Amino acid sequence: MDIVQLDRAAVLESVRVVRSAGPGDWDRPSPCSGWTLRRLVEHMGAQHLGFAAAARGQGAGAAAWRTRSYPDDPAARYREAADVVLDAFAEPDVLERRFALPEIDAAATFAASTAIGFHFIDYVVHSWDAAASLGLRTVFPADVVEAALPIALRVPGGEARVRPGAAFRPALPAGGAAAGSGSADAFRLVLSALGRSPDWSPPHGG
Repeated sequence: MDIVQLDRAAVLESVRVVRSAGPGDWDRPSPCSGWTLRRLVEHMGAQHLGFAAAARGQGAGAAAWRTRSYPDDPAARYREAADVVLDAFAEPDVLERRFALPEIDAAATFAASTAIGFHFIDYVVHSWDAAASLGLRTVFPADVVEAALPIALRVPGGEARVRPGAAFRPALPAGGAAAGSGSADAFRLVLSALGRSPDWSPPHGG
């Protein structure tokens, strides 16, 4: 699959996971420190809308990236945002465009394939974040995991990983998983490289 199709698979898996949440689940803790599932899903939806705006040449302003609250039916609101970005990335000439992504570098624009790659790795990981919050598992095709691993391993480390609001925390030990030893182990490497403990589960009572 090309990057647009890989991204679509990741986003649709996130939609499936979020749709599994019931009315009593939105205050569950998530692997994103200090965020409930609701706050995580609001962030995910905001990023969809920001990337959709970027795909259409409108991503430079902060307003495109603002987080909207989802007080009612967060799963439906999230699906609406996911549909917006999927439609934007499906436009015929999208891969010929440059994306403004001010949250990454306000002084630069990015080739579409690179920008969609950023979105793709976010939603591979955020699908897992939401699933872990709910005590569920993600289900990705093997080629999605295979594509995610080299992207995850290329994400820079350093100070950017420890700043407030950082997308990814410092890398964690891989726990014995080895690249190329199977899709499950490769996915553990993706998570560990991006600061997630693959064995995270909600605190007792969460």
